[in-house]
Formats: sequence, C-alpha cells, structure tokens
Amino acid sequence: MVFEFMEPAQWREKAKPFEIKNFTLSSWVSQNPKDDRPWVLLIHGFPTCSWDWTPLWPKLEENFNLAAIDMLGFGLSQKPSAHDYKITQQADFIEGFLEANHISKAHILAHDYGVSVAQELLARHNSHSLIFDIGSICFLNGGLFPAYHRPRLIQKLALSPLGPIVSRSLSKAKLEKAFQDIFGPNTKATAQEIDGHWHFLSHNNGQKVFHKLMEYMNDRKTNAARWREAMIETHAPLRLINGGQDPISGKHLYDHYREIIPNADAVLLSDIGHYPQTEAPSHVFDALMDFHTMQG
Repeated sequence: MVFEFMEPAQWREKAKPFEIKNFTLSSWVSQNPKDDRPWVLLIHGFPTCSWDWTPLWPKLEENFNLAAIDMLGFGLSQKPSAHDYKITQQADFIEGFLEANHISKAHILAHDYGVSVAQELLARHNSHSLIFDIGSICFLNGGLFPAYHRPRLIQKLALSPLGPIVSRSLSKAKLEKAFQDIFGPNTKATAQEIDGHWHFLSHNNGQKVFHKLMEYMNDRKTNAARWREAMIETHAPLRLINGGQDPISGKHLYDHYREIIPNADAVLLSDIGHYPQTEAPSHVFDALMDFHTMQG
C-alpha cells in the first residue's frame, strides 16, 4: 500500500461535528463493529490538524479502531478569536470526545502540540482522574521537555507582543518556508502538501488565531515538572519515534529522553525531520506496530 495524503475534500467529507461547551469541533472515527480492535487516539500538532494522519490512516484502520479530532483553533474546527487557548482545555475536550464515543480505553499517537496534550492526559491517568484508560503512548517529535525545545523565529515572534502582526502577515509562502526548514533534507513537503496544510490552516480565517495558539509554549513551561514526572512515574508503555534532523525537537531531544525516562524506548529516524508521520509514514507505521506487538 502506498502511504499518501488523502485529498483535502475527501477528508472534509469524512468529518463529523462534535459539540462541546458551546464549541463545534471536527472529528473522525473509524470503527469496525465486527471485532474488538483496540482504539488509537491520534492527536495532531501545531499549526496543522488531523489531516496529518491521512498517510497512515488506511493502514492503521486495518489494525485498530481510530479516533481523531481537530482541536479548538485548528483545521476544520471552530477558531474563536476572543479565546485563551490552553492545553488543559484541549485535554478536557478530548476526554469529552472519547466519552461521547463510548471509548473507555485508547492508545495514543501524538505529535508536536499533541505531545503536550498527551502528557496532560497521562498526568490525569496517573492520578486516576482521567475518564478513559491509556493503553500506551507513542510520541512523535514535540516539546516533551521545554528546555530542549528550540522554537523557530516565527514562533518566538508570534508569542511576543508582535503576535497579532505575525498572524495577519501569515501566508502560504511563509508557511512553506517554515516547513522546509524543519523537514529532513530528502523528505521536503511537496507543493501539494503545502496546499493542503494551508487549506486547513486558513479555513475559517485561521490565521487570526495563530499567535493565540502559541500560548502552548508557556503552558509547557508552567507544567514542565508535572508532565515530566508523569512520563517518569507512569506504568503505561511509552515510545518515542523521533526524526533526528528536526531542528526544533530532533536528536537533541531524543538523547535527553533516553537519559531521563527509565528504560526509555526510543526509535531514531536519523534522516527525518519534524513530521515523521508525513515524511516517513511507512517507518512510523512499522515502529508503531512493533511497539504494539511488544505489548502483546
């Protein structure tokens, strides 16, 4: 099977609205009612959305039931401009989404912004306050440790008082430039991929909240100790699949993860950048299936 992006229009057609706390989010659920396959919850990153998972989606749904959601402010979901976006609220909404779909246990695959949401869910799981059981977590590139997260200039500016100006000036060309700088040397995003990412980012004038979403970097600092301890103390299996060429959270983060996490399970994709699931989906799929096979 070829791992490739689904056409944006086809992905849009598969979306189902999910209403929570007066917000409307877009969601995707793939369930085979004829068997008892485990659930995998896919949590996307910044500034993209659940469309990132479409290269993996067909192969994953051969083995798992799948659930994904565009978080508030992302993709096809609502993007309120007068809102303070918080990782904890995104985690609340994901809990509500799983509860609404009667999912009592899920494995998590998370990327970028999504790794912080997964860490928050893990902390709740460890304290027995989570509404569902976490079977395991597979992290892709993301700021698991704020001190080892190296944001790009555009991210720093978006978080500064210049944030509104950065949002207003955001364009597809600037998005492409930012992406090409963080992808692997031989796995650059194609023009079609950039078109798709921009299609979802700019949906409902999404540029207007770009700088507000950047608040997640402060959330990471605030919750750094709690989220680090959640990974150290958990009994849930964890694996890191890391694109080593990523200047934001690449091999330097992989090395620190192996130092900090007891009996760390980590896979390094040396030539891949920040988006392993789209740059090397077959390798990510194999590493994920190996991880689940190890769990029995």
